[in-house]
Amino acid sequence: MSFDQNGIPDPVKLSPDKYRAVIFDLDGVVTKTAAVHASVWKKMFDEYLKGNASEKGEFAPFDIDTDYLNYVDGKPRYEGVRSFLESRNISLPYGSPSDPPERDTVCGLGNRKNKLFREHLKQNGVETYEAAVELIRRLKEEQFKTAVVSSSKNCPAVLQAAGLEEAFDTRIDGIVSEKLKLKGKPNPDIFIEAARRLGVQLKQAVVLEDALAGVEAGRRGGFGLVIGVDRGGRPEALRKKGAHAVVPDLSRIVIPEKNEETGRVDAPYLPSALDNLERIRTFIEGKRTALFLDYDGTLTPIVRRPEDAVMSEDMRSLVSKLSGRCPVAVVSGRDLKDVKNLVKIDGIFYAGSHGFDIAGPDDWHTVHRRGEEFLPVLGEAEKEIKNRLKEIPGAMVERKKFSIASHYREVDPQKAHLVEKAVDGVLSEHPELRKGSGKKVFEIQPDIDWDKGKALLWLLKELELDKPEVLPFYIGDDVTDEDAFSVLLKRGIGIVVSEEPRSSRATYKLSNPDEVIVFLEKFLAIVKGEY
Repeated sequence: MSFDQNGIPDPVKLSPDKYRAVIFDLDGVVTKTAAVHASVWKKMFDEYLKGNASEKGEFAPFDIDTDYLNYVDGKPRYEGVRSFLESRNISLPYGSPSDPPERDTVCGLGNRKNKLFREHLKQNGVETYEAAVELIRRLKEEQFKTAVVSSSKNCPAVLQAAGLEEAFDTRIDGIVSEKLKLKGKPNPDIFIEAARRLGVQLKQAVVLEDALAGVEAGRRGGFGLVIGVDRGGRPEALRKKGAHAVVPDLSRIVIPEKNEETGRVDAPYLPSALDNLERIRTFIEGKRTALFLDYDGTLTPIVRRPEDAVMSEDMRSLVSKLSGRCPVAVVSGRDLKDVKNLVKIDGIFYAGSHGFDIAGPDDWHTVHRRGEEFLPVLGEAEKEIKNRLKEIPGAMVERKKFSIASHYREVDPQKAHLVEKAVDGVLSEHPELRKGSGKKVFEIQPDIDWDKGKALLWLLKELELDKPEVLPFYIGDDVTDEDAFSVLLKRGIGIVVSEEPRSSRATYKLSNPDEVIVFLEKFLAIVKGEY
């Protein structure tokens, strides 16, 4: 498996020609119940250990980072109790599954933990991983068979609370395992039984597991592909237990083929930046950061009229605070003067007209030298495109210093092609110009090798940020932002803002400007060392 320099794994492809079924572990893979289980185990064991310590005079609490992962995670409940107690040299009678929670037996402690978990489930419900639910949906569309496995007897209740009762073709849980006398993880029995019920060979099945014992079980079972889901920052441990691949999030598991030429992956399969804040924090450790932001659709929602895209005071305050912690630049297709008037933050850099016109603090300003040469021909093209579009209701021409935008957001969809035809007509008469595109807009631009990516590289160099110890971030929503994402593929982190499916070279995604502001708040906490 290959990675970029920031440790982001390439997407894992599930080819329907090679695999026919996917077997999901439940806790920690589909539902966010692994952390709940861990905290409940700790509460139960700490209460027991304190009582035991009162007799012996010492108390060493249950440790989630070591005890839970090494002795409990992924194992049947009573086996988890027995395994942990053995690690502390504590001997208790096994008891019976019918033991009440108050009884100090292996089964009694296990039932005590189960009581606490059910109480939490009743009070708080169950959260799911968005990427997991999306992957299940896509697998169904592509005719993959699916199963869910769990060592817990609470599996049906958890699935019901999560609204996933009908999501899987079969379920192997603690109830089924007890009935069939299946051995628990790291034995592969439950995975093998799931594959048998799905009617597929083991080599045709994929196992998704976040627990070390589960990964070991999948590998020992001889399954075609065992993918470790790294929710706790331990990818090497998962690999050592036998994972063929390790992903930070199920969004890195894709069914459609990745375009080998462009390196793009469909946006719905990009991992959420908000779900990967801890991983992003580790990338930032020991490095300086630089933040580059698009304006429309990123710092503000997309609106029908460009002049109505007003930045909120909360966003403005946040970006201003960030500028005190790291270099910040707003890179926009708008004119430099326009974007500066909208953002109104001193101390940051502005790249207008897709980077043709750049300004910074203390009256610092530079213009792309060749861009100035195109101003006369752009003036001619502006007159021509206005004349061609005047008969199309809703079409709007916006002249910028180094480009001409032809907006068709208000145009009847049946007539939108006429706008592009008009733009193409103007370009046919001016070969020194080229066509750019964005959200409901076509742009006439100088035909020179310059874009947001080139502007980003130029800014990094000009600001002396083009160094290994600097980690640049770029957040944008438009097609024009892909040029910036491209230059960061091997040197930084791109985040695409998109609610609709689309192809992108970004590393992560956010859905909308509301998520952008949440991410920037977390980003500020990270760079301040408070996250």
